[in-house]
Amino acid sequence: MFPEYDIIVVGAGHAGCEAAAAAAKMGSKVLLATMNMNTIAQMSCNPAMGGVAKGQIVREVDALGGMSGIITDQTMIQFRMLNKSKGPAMWSPRAQSDRMRFAEAWRLTLEQTANIDFWQEMVSGIEVENGKAVGVVTSLGITIRAKAVILTNGTFLNGIIHIGERQLGGGRAAEKSAKGLTEQLVELGFEAGRMKTGTPPRVDGRSLNYEVMEEQFGDENPSKFSYTDTKPLAKQRNCFITYTNPEVHEILKTGFEKSPMFQGRIQGLGPRYCPSIEDKINRFADKDRHQIFVEPEGWDTVEVYVNGFSSSLPEDVQLKALRKIVGFENAKMFRPGYAIEYDFFPPTQLNLTLETKPVQNLYFAGQINGTTGYEEAACQGLMAGINAHNKINNKEPFILKRSEAYIGVLIDDLVNKGTEEPYRMFTSRAEHRILLRQDNADIRLTRKGYDLGLADESRLKAVEKKITESAEIIAYLTNKPIEAGDINSKLEELGSAPIGEKQRAAQLVRRPNIEIKHIAAAVPSVKEYLSKFMPDSVEQAEIAIKYESYIEKENNMATRMSELENYIIKERIDYKNIPALSAEAKEKLLKVNPETIGQASRISGVTPADISVLMVYLGK
Repeated sequence: MFPEYDIIVVGAGHAGCEAAAAAAKMGSKVLLATMNMNTIAQMSCNPAMGGVAKGQIVREVDALGGMSGIITDQTMIQFRMLNKSKGPAMWSPRAQSDRMRFAEAWRLTLEQTANIDFWQEMVSGIEVENGKAVGVVTSLGITIRAKAVILTNGTFLNGIIHIGERQLGGGRAAEKSAKGLTEQLVELGFEAGRMKTGTPPRVDGRSLNYEVMEEQFGDENPSKFSYTDTKPLAKQRNCFITYTNPEVHEILKTGFEKSPMFQGRIQGLGPRYCPSIEDKINRFADKDRHQIFVEPEGWDTVEVYVNGFSSSLPEDVQLKALRKIVGFENAKMFRPGYAIEYDFFPPTQLNLTLETKPVQNLYFAGQINGTTGYEEAACQGLMAGINAHNKINNKEPFILKRSEAYIGVLIDDLVNKGTEEPYRMFTSRAEHRILLRQDNADIRLTRKGYDLGLADESRLKAVEKKITESAEIIAYLTNKPIEAGDINSKLEELGSAPIGEKQRAAQLVRRPNIEIKHIAAAVPSVKEYLSKFMPDSVEQAEIAIKYESYIEKENNMATRMSELENYIIKERIDYKNIPALSAEAKEKLLKVNPETIGQASRISGVTPADISVLMVYLGK
């Protein structure tokens, strides 16, 4: 019935979609197996892509030739560049998405991609011969052969949904869980664990009073994720912000006795940085309010996502508490929030290619590895798809270094540190974050994507043009003299000290509050010269000039950290007495008592910033 495939991808979430698309574009014959064709690329939680560090990942996926950035651009309803008041290493694109159109666009894209077939059924087992994955077995007992298998099962492996005292088998709302795979993998020698995540209630937007909430607008001139010619938004939908209050908290506390989290019915470890609302009011009892983001789920639907109100309390308690939030007094609930507990496999069982160590030609990507987030899943799927294709075609593995991409940081963290809680990417996890910006992902990665056969020639030409133009602009501004009489009025207007004699334009750009556009506005010749270049090239040049010393410092630090990889910590240190270390780092360092700086850097929860503090403490 079935031909032998090159690669079978199990699961059609964000990881599975990127894995299938990448392998197929590289030339592999791919079967994408999913339990429900109608939920391909479903946004199971919030209808958004990107955010701090996550936006950088989406840009990297796009630069390599992946599809998440393009799909997001095609279906977003609002765009915001976060952290613009901070340095460029922190600038992070985020888009509010149309949930239904996002999933539809992904499905149509996959259907129009050559080399991809589909099969709708649960995969209940892996075919293994001589220590190699050679196919899958479905719930109907059908065996489908392949040269490699990629598992991207999300939260479906023995998933249990918790709402108050009720427990339902399921991978997400209204969908059954996947059985059999965990048990077989454990028999094959894998270690398994349990994790949990949660989602908030969805409500009817027609029942909310937006006039009493804070309106959250998109950017005035919205950007986008993809480096291709996708169109920026011409119109946007607004989000809103409101807050919980002591009355809300008291109502929620009445449900604690029925809380699956507080009563011990949930054994899985939850995300430290995305707690449920009941966890927030329990852990942060001194706070009398918590922020709630009111996010529309699309252009046309009235469904609203209540971001910040994840809960597994009984549905009647959830609704009663919701109605005490300003603007939610008459809220109608579409469905309650819930917690979901599921199996994962500690990622220390993987190679850096995401191939498993116990079974060759078997790859794991996404939440099965203990991560959380669409973006983290998507980049793992992309890397697994690339490496599965390369492996079966006897090509070199594709591994990104920590200094090359957030994707490299994420996979290195997972494989070398493991994770004891759902792993989420933060800028603080990357020691080279000023090099790993969202604006230069194409410069860092497009050539690699082109060499892999993922990024086409038009992408390569575009990034080469950007590099050339940026260099020309830097050279021009470095040599361009600016007369005091031309610029001083603009400097005074911006609150910057006037110059007494002419200065090179680049010297002025290095001032904290001066941008290239300010100089161009004051000096017609500069404006005329810059008009022939792409805005992205101008931005790239400005960042290179303004942050030149920081980039040099970071490179020097990278060299120092490399030299200290094997530096021995000779004395036993009482880490709790080092005040600049994070609380989590103190806890983990005391527990492990590492013998070297290198070992310390690989402990889960110890960030690059903590390592820098430790290096200073040791006098190195």
